[in-house]
Amino acid sequence: MQVDVNGESMELPAGATIATLIETMALTGKRLAVEVNEDIVPRSQHPDFTLSDGDRVEIVHAIGGG
Repeated sequence: MQVDVNGESMELPAGATIATLIETMALTGKRLAVEVNEDIVPRSQHPDFTLSDGDRVEIVHAIGGG
């Protein structure tokens, strides 16, 4: 299936979850926020939130600083 991730098309297996996407992008363990079709998805739902063909996903990295 095709999903849009931060404006770029990405191919994922059918039934992929947000956790699968994060792992595929080597972002596991990073502090980030995920939005699917303009709705924020809490971290606790990442393993169970199944993506669908055509979903628009935005991933934002939290960056600390002073």
